[in-house]
Amino acid sequence: MPGTLPQLESQRVQVVQKMAGLGDFRRGSITSIIGRCGKAHCRCHQPGQPGHGPNFRLTRKQQGKTISETFSSPAALRKAQREVAEFHRFQALSRRLVEVNEKICRLRPVEGQEKLSEREKKRPKRSITKSPRK
Repeated sequence: MPGTLPQLESQRVQVVQKMAGLGDFRRGSITSIIGRCGKAHCRCHQPGQPGHGPNFRLTRKQQGKTISETFSSPAALRKAQREVAEFHRFQALSRRLVEVNEKICRLRPVEGQEKLSEREKKRPKRSITKSPRK
């Protein structure tokens, strides 16, 4: 059920205020990678041994290329996790803002419709004659 125009405008203001309150954010996803090193006699190459890791990386697309970023410390990982979570909140608020604006656009009356000239009111009729074949 769509709300009234003033209610929807109030919702839009609330969403914009929440967006203004967002902290630092960045795109991407954080993944953990377990891998093997290049040393042949390392324990990671022994049967039944897990590889090295987990190593966490932030991966994102930039100008069509995949960019991966590793973290120097657990604190840097936690910071990136907060920033990515904040980006997800930004995306959800953006979707909500678009939804509310679409409802507002549907409910808002058309302005100036009563001021149309006679020519604007008349729509051109389609021609009933067929165009010649080429």
